[in-house]
Amino acid sequence: MAEIRINRAPVLALWATVVAKRLGFSEPEALTLGKVITGLTAQAKGRRLGIYEPRPPEERAKVSRKREERGVEWLEFMGRMVPVIRTEEGIRAVSGANPVSPESARRYLKSKFGEHLPLVEKKLTELAETFEPEELAEEAMKVYMQIRPEVPKGRAGWGKTGVLDLDNIDRLISWRRKVRGREQADRGA
Repeated sequence: MAEIRINRAPVLALWATVVAKRLGFSEPEALTLGKVITGLTAQAKGRRLGIYEPRPPEERAKVSRKREERGVEWLEFMGRMVPVIRTEEGIRAVSGANPVSPESARRYLKSKFGEHLPLVEKKLTELAETFEPEELAEEAMKVYMQIRPEVPKGRAGWGKTGVLDLDNIDRLISWRRKVRGREQADRGA
């Protein structure tokens, strides 16, 4: 199998998209959730590492007012509160005060994964399907931590690429299928 060297952010964006679809969101909704959860996670880590400064209070207040004017709601997803807006096409996650375009989120994934996108998306979908939706909603971020590329810790790893280990994902799928099979057998007994 070809080695896939990639930054963690697109892996999180794709995993979050797959998770959202497993939880019942449409593909366009899921793409926007995946993109925004990735941005929120990067911002939080960047602030923790001292790479990003928190927004000044007046800027935060301005964004909050715009969000309120646009009817932004909050959705808990993968352990974070994600701003969303309802549109005629369904919900759209919001970055700043603007809804994210599903097309731009898909372009981002294609640009980062290239020819590997269909294969990686298929494997992540198989992994997500080894969880009942309620369990996946609780465990999704922990699963991401198990499958994300390894990079140096702290600032040294910021923005660096690592190897996405598809064999590791396959092993996790196999293990999850065994666990799920035992759980189903136990319930049937």
